[in-house]
Amino acid sequence: MNLDLRGKNALVCGSSKGIGKAAALELAALGANVTLLARSVGLLTDLLGELDRQQGQHHDYLQADYSDRPDLEQKMQALTATKTIHILVNNTGGPPSGPIIDATPAAFEQAFHNHLICNHLLAQAVVPGMRAAGYGRIINVISTSVKAPLNNLGVSNTVRAAVANWAKTLAGEVGKDHITVNNVLPGFTKTERLSGLIDVWSGQQELEQEVLMERMKQTVPLGRFGEPHEIGGVIAFLASPAAAYISGTNITVDGGRTPVL
Repeated sequence: MNLDLRGKNALVCGSSKGIGKAAALELAALGANVTLLARSVGLLTDLLGELDRQQGQHHDYLQADYSDRPDLEQKMQALTATKTIHILVNNTGGPPSGPIIDATPAAFEQAFHNHLICNHLLAQAVVPGMRAAGYGRIINVISTSVKAPLNNLGVSNTVRAAVANWAKTLAGEVGKDHITVNNVLPGFTKTERLSGLIDVWSGQQELEQEVLMERMKQTVPLGRFGEPHEIGGVIAFLASPAAAYISGTNITVDGGRTPVL
């Protein structure tokens, strides 16, 4: 199986922690040169020191905030002027939880911007280079809510579905250029995002966090939460030559929890 990413350049968004960080580590371990993208310079520089360099990899980072779109576009133009990005991992922290009926129009607009518009801008920036190279991988980290909406995550459910359909459309358009587009749908994964949701939900349900966590684990056939590196490994596989015939699909990584295929 060809998992060799030597000579390939990857841009990993939201890579200062959680699933984004795990994806960056896995891609570097397969030989990719990784550009990290997140808001916190401190966390980014810390992670740079952790990335594998044993195969001659060269890693760097972009400090950017999706709320500042002109700055993001300018930095992406500068990046793609100096290197071809062969692998794009779109990964953005989820919107706040809450019933959909209580969501404000501004909440939908912000989530749509951060998750779909910015994904689109990044894809537009890197696809020309992928076409020229004859190799491209666009991998979007979304949510199992694409297949089965999750309770109390109204804005997230809505926007994640939009991203999935954007990705499917894009996959159909760029496949002829040897570019694949896929979505990874994590379930309950040990990240700050999950910890924050548990904190909110335990308060709403008047449950101890430990009790709530056990109840959540009981809904997972494997009986546990996922580890970020388990999601990162799937992302790295999709980025590899071995996954060249996988495109336009949603891959659920949730320990079997989602009740649909």
